[in-house]
Amino acid sequence: MAGNINLIINDQKVAAPEGSTILEAALRKGIYIPHLCHHRELLPVGACRLCLVELQGEWKKTVISCKTPVKEGMVIKTETPEIRQTRQVSLELLVADHDTDCLACDQNTKCGLQRVADHVGMDKKRMGRLKSRENRLPIDDSNPFFEFDPNRCVLCGICVRTCDELLNINAIDFAYRGLGTKIAGFGDKSRVESNCESCGECIVKCPVGALTEKGAENPTHQIKTVCSFCGCGCGLYLGVRDNKLVTAKGDINSPANKGRLCVKGRFGYKFVNSDERLTSPLVKKDGEFVEVEWDEALDLIADKFSKTKGDQFATIASAKCSNEDNFVAQKFTRAVMGTNNIDHCARL
Repeated sequence: MAGNINLIINDQKVAAPEGSTILEAALRKGIYIPHLCHHRELLPVGACRLCLVELQGEWKKTVISCKTPVKEGMVIKTETPEIRQTRQVSLELLVADHDTDCLACDQNTKCGLQRVADHVGMDKKRMGRLKSRENRLPIDDSNPFFEFDPNRCVLCGICVRTCDELLNINAIDFAYRGLGTKIAGFGDKSRVESNCESCGECIVKCPVGALTEKGAENPTHQIKTVCSFCGCGCGLYLGVRDNKLVTAKGDINSPANKGRLCVKGRFGYKFVNSDERLTSPLVKKDGEFVEVEWDEALDLIADKFSKTKGDQFATIASAKCSNEDNFVAQKFTRAVMGTNNIDHCARL
């Protein structure tokens, strides 16, 4: 095929777009190569050392598949005795320093480390030789939307690179060295004291359970919609469980945001579930708001609106209404009340 590089991976013929890495070519073909630090939106760094493969023939050597571009005629083996041994050592070093209470982790069954361990295999006797961290590191729950548990962190750097490459915020980085290495804000201060904008992109991309949204629940189904907070038109999926909104995630196929969200789009939906939302109309009587029936409220509105014409009338729409409600509001303002005087709080 024009523009494609032909190679062989595990005796399978693979055609990969020019400029692809070996890991990308294998994953596109459905060939799993263990990895933790790779993400399709980020530049490769080869930090986890799990994606080693062996080049055969004239290239005869072991390389990191996430950083090695494909070349015409390459012959690659993803599983050899030497590679399996190296991967097992890398995995053991990660797991020895990792919180293994998987059932209590939000990422259980979705964890990248679990998938790697399942593929590579674990040996309890070998693990017993390694010394785990003696003291648990404190969990940073200072951010109002998410928390960071360094005991579950595998130092893949995806969160750091996301904050740098995609957001250009640089709120976090690797701190300290050696066994003391951790992810932290400037000066090892809490996340809320950093310049973090709480967009949550690091949570979405974290392959393990180190970064988790506070109070998140797994939805039973999702609804595709558009964020109502501003005019950018970001696509998202709202997760629903027990008739409540429990998650929000970006739509990667949306041309407006390509799966990314800001703090409002990702965490700003919880007002919908608030117990403080009005359930009955309120009308001011003798200087105080009192609950009334819908018929009385609608009669009052109709009477007041009928006495107001054209540009005497104005509507303020709200980001905390659905897009459908805001559409009806602007239709009512223009078609019924005869004015273009409609504005929206998000414009400010």
